[in-house]
Amino acid sequence: MLNRPILDNAHLSPAVQQTLEGFHPDIVREVQAAIATERVVIVGMRLNDACGKARKLMEANGIPYKYMEYGGYFSEWRRRLALKMWTGWPTFPMVFVRGTLVGGASDAKKAFEDGTIKALLGA
Repeated sequence: MLNRPILDNAHLSPAVQQTLEGFHPDIVREVQAAIATERVVIVGMRLNDACGKARKLMEANGIPYKYMEYGGYFSEWRRRLALKMWTGWPTFPMVFVRGTLVGGASDAKKAFEDGTIKALLGA
């Protein structure tokens, strides 16, 4: 199992902890709510070709999905950063299947090819 290094709270000052807790929690809660209720969620941004590829992949496979778009390259990047901090995933899109992050567009394509997405969907 992957053990992703993250600085534990014991090594964060109270001021830093407070800043992190208040760093755009609205966007994280919004995505958490979506992945709790939707089978497939794609979180993306404008003008990102990979986001379009992820959407086309789902459409080509007949998989309904919820698309959540947050800004573009020059807008809302701080809000998107909160999602990167929460997931540990460095890029967009973020493709979630039944609450599990499968990665970006190319990762989702591989997950279709190896059966991971079908297994997650119970198909």
